[in-house]
Amino acid sequence: MSKKTTLVVMAAGMGSRFGGLKQIAPVGPTGEIILDFSIYDAVKAGFDKTVFIIRRDIEKDFREITKKRIEKMTDVSYVFQDMDNLPKGFSVPDGREKPWGTGHAVFCTKDTVDTPFALINADDYYGQKSFEILHKNLVENDENCMVGFSLGNTITENGTVSRGVCSVEDGFLRSVVEHTGLDKNSGIPLDTVVSMNMWGLLPSVFEDVEKDFTEFLKNIKNPLKDEFYIPFVVDNMIKTKNEKVRVLETNEKWYGVTYKEDKDTVVSAMERLVKEGFYNGI
Repeated sequence: MSKKTTLVVMAAGMGSRFGGLKQIAPVGPTGEIILDFSIYDAVKAGFDKTVFIIRRDIEKDFREITKKRIEKMTDVSYVFQDMDNLPKGFSVPDGREKPWGTGHAVFCTKDTVDTPFALINADDYYGQKSFEILHKNLVENDENCMVGFSLGNTITENGTVSRGVCSVEDGFLRSVVEHTGLDKNSGIPLDTVVSMNMWGLLPSVFEDVEKDFTEFLKNIKNPLKDEFYIPFVVDNMIKTKNEKVRVLETNEKWYGVTYKEDKDTVVSAMERLVKEGFYNGI
């Protein structure tokens, strides 16, 4: 029997730099959003179902968007990234308004996801080959993995970006360190492998997420602003457990609306891909 797989989509981001709900901004020739293309790619690659991590205040708008195309392509579940969904013994600090980060988003799915799963951002376009190699590795190998992009394929002309800069040895991840303020002139070679939060993870990761999140909350320095990121969990798994995390390198070009000015570039790219026949019947 084939191994079941889940696509987990982080869609609870505020979109502050873009100035709105960038997750549901139309970019396709007939009003498609980036997620429409990502779900199409994931289903084509073989993922069986999709779990969206969202905020309660965007639920109505988000469900209206997913009903148009996505719920016709795949089985869909929704998980809320509530700030008070915390390990036992912890509560939200007074004055905390900022979400807890991508690690917390994964923590919120621990009672919903029970298969190997891909983890992606809602507002990033990763490309069909990226989903293909990720799904193939999840079903064929009992290991955690990450799709690695070349830095030069993930930058924008309209500002700087944050990326997880990776150290790779013999095809496996040795470390991932978050860098901010990156552009083509930041001094890091453009062929450097970076993480775009496209992970392939086993359900056992939830134990590490909860343990690391608990330690994070115990030792938090700025209770109002500090965030807990999934790359921290992966990095800790490698360093403390000698966990193997395979890096699946892709030459796909990333597209995303980090800034308002990025939208025209994404619209042009999606129009070209549709014309070239990559998204027939979406």
